[in-house]
Amino acid sequence: MKALQKTSLADTAAEALRAEIRSGRWAVGSRVPNEASLSETLGVSRGTIREAVRVLASQGLLDVRHGSGTYVRSLVETDGALDLARRASLRDRFEARCALDVEAARLAALRANATTIVRLRALLAQRGNSDKGDRAAFIARDFAFHRAVVAASNNRAMVELYDFFSATIAETIEATTMGDLPEPDMAAHMAIVDAIETGEPDEADAAVRRFMAPVFAYLDRRDD
Repeated sequence: MKALQKTSLADTAAEALRAEIRSGRWAVGSRVPNEASLSETLGVSRGTIREAVRVLASQGLLDVRHGSGTYVRSLVETDGALDLARRASLRDRFEARCALDVEAARLAALRANATTIVRLRALLAQRGNSDKGDRAAFIARDFAFHRAVVAASNNRAMVELYDFFSATIAETIEATTMGDLPEPDMAAHMAIVDAIETGEPDEADAAVRRFMAPVFAYLDRRDD
């Protein structure tokens, strides 16, 4: 980010923060720099930063957690329709995510090149395993991997949809890190990349469905 001119107002500061979110430099679930740091970086008062954060929080981009910090909630502004989706059952949200993940993986198998596969493996290595430490950071790394799979589809509309539902998708990831649902392990994640690398869409489809199967099995048992 570049320092703002002294005449800039809170809306200009908000746009600078929004640009960091949209660019992916601030991932969904990650904690943004604190008020003092942003004030120094942008060259504006802490009050201006506070107002900019308030604006972005009202738009659904940021989540202010008192005593913890401010976190990226979504990559795009939310509206009433998204709020309704987020009030759907956990199973409904997983089913919607599965539909996006499956089709993205199928297209990725057809379109991904060697460079894409290397990137997916690198992001997966960065994701690592949940260590019960900084949960928000882990969720951000896991989301980054799954979004990269969607990006590998080379379907811009699907990427936009994934970004629009990023807050809901992050919540499904969070549910598997809190002990409420089984968390897919690294082998299950790696299987998706391996299947995409084969170039066979049916293999990629099956890998994602196997990835999701334990979650749906658990939800079936819980709902009985």
